Parts: sequence; C-alpha cells; structure tokens
Amino acid sequence: MKSSVSGFKFVITCAAIDDLIWASLMKKITKAIFPVAGLGTRFLPATKANPKEMLPIVDKPLIQYAVEEAVAAGITELIFVTNSSKRAIEDHFDSNYELESTLRERGKQDLLDIVQGILPDGVSCAYIRQKSPQGLGHAVLCAKQLIQDEPFAVLLADDLIDGGERPCLKQMVEAFADTQASIVAVQKISPTETKKYGIVDAKLEKGAIARMSGIIEKPEPHDAPSNLGVVGRYILTPAIMTLLLQTKKGSGNEIQLTDAIAKLLLIEPVYAYQFHGKRYDCGSKLGYLEATIAYALKHPELSEQFKETLEAFVA
Repeated sequence: MKSSVSGFKFVITCAAIDDLIWASLMKKITKAIFPVAGLGTRFLPATKANPKEMLPIVDKPLIQYAVEEAVAAGITELIFVTNSSKRAIEDHFDSNYELESTLRERGKQDLLDIVQGILPDGVSCAYIRQKSPQGLGHAVLCAKQLIQDEPFAVLLADDLIDGGERPCLKQMVEAFADTQASIVAVQKISPTETKKYGIVDAKLEKGAIARMSGIIEKPEPHDAPSNLGVVGRYILTPAIMTLLLQTKKGSGNEIQLTDAIAKLLLIEPVYAYQFHGKRYDCGSKLGYLEATIAYALKHPELSEQFKETLEAFVA
C-alpha cells in the first residue's frame, strides 16, 4: 500500500501494519498492589504497634525496597491494601513538613534529599482498607475497583529480592512484554519445604520462563508437582479478579490467590518465571537477619566497618 504526505512517499507493508496493530494491543504494567494488612505475628512484640513492612533493613523499611523495585519496573500507581493499624505506611510515603522544614533550617540538604526522594515525582499512592484478614486472594480482590480492566503487579514486601541492576519485577515486566500473559515468580526450594509455598507444575530446564500446567497451595512433599515454589512477585491479567470473586476459602480458611491462579491457567496462559537474584524471606526472623547482614555488607557507608564487626564476632 502506497501513500504520500506533503510530497513524501512511503510504503506500509502488511507486516508493518501487523506490527502497528500488535503495538496498539500490547498492554503495559503501570499499577501494583502491595498487600500490607497482615498482622506480623511472627515478629511480636516488635509489630504490636509498628507494621512489619516498616521494619528496617539497615536504613530503609521493607516496604520502601518493594516500592523502589516497582518504580524501577515502570510502575506509576501504587495501591496499598492496609488495615487500621498501618497508618505508619501512609505517613512514610507522605510529606512530613515539620521534619523537612527542620532539616532545611539546619542545612542538612543531604538528609532532606533522602526524605523528599522516598516517592519519585509522577508516582501516586492509593490506600484501601481490608476490614478483616481473609488471605492474599482477598487482599488483591480489595483493589478490584482501582485495577479495572488492566494487568497489574503484586509485590509482597516480606520477600526482599536483590536483583542487582535488573530488579525482579523489571525482569518480569520485560517477560510480560513478550507473553502478554500472567507471570508468577518462582524459585527452587527444598522438597521438604513444599508446605510453606504455592508449588507450580512447570518445566524450566530450557530457560527462565515456562508455561504452567498447574499450581497447588502448600502441598505435602509427596503431592508436590515440582520443587518450584512461588515467591512474592506476580503479574496478573484482570481476569483474575472475576475468578477471585468465585474462589471459596481454601488453605488456612482463607481466600488463596493460588487457587484463583489455578482456575486462571485453565482459560488462558500463565507462566512461571525463575528470576535472577537473591531472595530473602523477611517474613521469618532468620531471613530478616540474613537480609540485614547482606545489605549492610554492601552499604556504601557501612560495609567496611560492618565487615570488621562481623569478623570480630566470629573470631
């Protein structure tokens, strides 16, 4: 097909038209849900009045690491599913005029820049209350009206993932650009730990991504279809919301996101993605301490002195 505009001739091939149509149909991930309504009972009494997501890894709370990962992946709308005891999260991402004014008056520009840079320009926050703890699936469903008909990400701050220059969610967003389908982050786990994870049925020998044929929540080792456990990063198509509405309470008497994903893969492709990076399970005390040590050892201000301190302890 030939055409001309202002005397300039150009040719549009059938392949080029197909590319233009495909580009117009491709959807980008701009929204992310952060389920932060959990009670954090494994860290009591520290979490009695302070959200577990606000526990610091060196000098930043867990939730900030998750938000930074999302922003690095192109997310511009942050949706926090909270409860009445999580106001500290809202305050953290809001302006603190008294603190900022004090830092400005005292000439502490470096600290002022840190405080004002917690949430980048162009990124917005929304907060939704989950009235009672009914599981991860229910928490995601609480954000249905804000998601509407768009694909979205889900990040669990408990899972702190160090992906280096390519954070985990960025890797997944890049994979979504090719698949335009739901993606679940997985890692290899010990067969004895299957009761702690959702386990996927997928074969990843030939690469980092593979289509799933099944998923089950916290199976016994002899019932697990693989040793690939789901960790706290998801990209989901909007169809999951309809399925969550139909999902009954499952493991733990809660509405499980895993159960809805099991239904989703029956009607459209769902992929397992084995990410590059190191995951720290900060929902456990040991994992939290491991993350603190690892991040302290690479902190630009603390690394050398902290290493010496550790060596003195183990000497």
